[in-house]
Amino acid sequence: MIDLVLVSMPDSKVTDLEAAVKRIDSGSSIAMGLALEHAIPFAAGHELIRQGTDDLTLIGPISDLLFDQLVAADLVDSVRAAWVGNVSAGTGYNFRRAVEAGDLTVENHSNFSIALSLKAGAMGVPYLPTRSLLGSDIFEENDQFKATEDPYSGDRIALVPAIRPDWTVVHVQRASPYGDAHFWGNSGVMIEAANAADHTLVIAEDIVEPEVIKSDPSRTVITRDSVTAVTEVPCGAHPSPLAGRYNRDNDYYLDYAKRTSSQEEAASWLDEWVHGVSDRAEYMEKIDRDLGISDPTVAAEVEYGQ
Repeated sequence: MIDLVLVSMPDSKVTDLEAAVKRIDSGSSIAMGLALEHAIPFAAGHELIRQGTDDLTLIGPISDLLFDQLVAADLVDSVRAAWVGNVSAGTGYNFRRAVEAGDLTVENHSNFSIALSLKAGAMGVPYLPTRSLLGSDIFEENDQFKATEDPYSGDRIALVPAIRPDWTVVHVQRASPYGDAHFWGNSGVMIEAANAADHTLVIAEDIVEPEVIKSDPSRTVITRDSVTAVTEVPCGAHPSPLAGRYNRDNDYYLDYAKRTSSQEEAASWLDEWVHGVSDRAEYMEKIDRDLGISDPTVAAEVEYGQ
């Protein structure tokens, strides 16, 4: 007699952006902007603003404008980051105002220490050691780091504690309905953050059939076991670039700097660009300029056996 083994099909994790972001509670810690200046999930940040999800702790290496916009909306209690601002124009005025007014707690990191913290969180260990912080003054600005003696060599080392976000939000080129995601280009610490978080929201340019993901398994950087929800939002990383899809919108960054130098101007900007549009499609209609890749480069073909 043959024993039959029934294999259940996975459930789809697809939802729309509004419903996906509604799952993020006020008071959550959220890791975003993890691929440095690439693939920043601005659409998700704008939806957080529309829903008024507040008392947030934001985590990331170089968030570019995303953190500054959430601070402008008065939704942020603390930031754990290496840098917040406007890459094209220097400072992020809203972040700077909040820090100078004492309205924002900042845990200062280097890019490497944020990476180590998220890696430790992903590994399930309490901390990771490094020598790179020794000799810097970051210990004066972040009392979470500890300098101690290596029990094996006797050398001094720094211990960087794990960070385990409540949520990690990422933007990728494509994903299956079940959450397996293809990504190419600079990933920064996206993968570490997805594996460290309790929940991961994957925002994709395209939701594709599982066979597309299976056709190139080496490009699957996030797998379904880490993913809580998947949503399709074309141009959801604008104004940051997304490899193979669209370029960085430099004009947007410069315009943002000009229009947010005061609190009143920042509120006006949010009214127009976040509250004043119903969805990402309407937002992109307002952009109305070509950011496409003019000369696409295709990687060499990869062959897999059967």
